[in-house]
Amino acid sequence: MKHSGFTLIEVLVTITIITILASIVIPLSQVSIKRSKEMELRQDLRMIRTAIDEYKRAWDEGKIKRSIGESGYPPALKTLEDGVVNAQFPDGSRIRFIRKVPRDPLNSDSSAEPHETWGLRSYESGPDDPKEGADVFDVYSKSEEVAIDGTLYRDW
Repeated sequence: MKHSGFTLIEVLVTITIITILASIVIPLSQVSIKRSKEMELRQDLRMIRTAIDEYKRAWDEGKIKRSIGESGYPPALKTLEDGVVNAQFPDGSRIRFIRKVPRDPLNSDSSAEPHETWGLRSYESGPDDPKEGADVFDVYSKSEEVAIDGTLYRDW
C-alpha cells in the first residue's frame, strides 16, 4: 500500500526551519526600515539647513529687505517655501529657497503641516537648549527615539 503525503516529523521540521528563518528576517527588516528613515532624516535636515544658509546669504547680499534688529535668518520655516520679495528688483519677483518643506520622517502626527513637524532653534538660543524665537537658525527632529548609532535624533 502506497501512502502519499508528509509525515508528522517532516511537517514539524519544516515549521521549525521556517520559524528560525522568520526570526532572523524580521529583525533585519526592522533595522532596514529604521536605517531608511534615518537616511531620509539626514537628507531632509541637510536640505532645510542649506535653504536656511541660502536665505542668510541672500540677506547678507542685500537681496532681502533688511530691518534693524534682525539676525538675517528666516522668520519662519514656511518663509523658505513661500519665498521673499527680491529687494534688488522692483518688479516684485520672489526668491524661493526650497520647493517644499519636507515632513520630519520620524514625526507620526499626520494632521500637522510639514513645517510644524520640526523643532526650531532661534539665533539667540544656545545649542544645548534650543528654543524658538524671532527667527529660524536651525531645525531638529522632535523625536525622542535613539538612532542605530546610539545618539538621539533630536541631537542630529
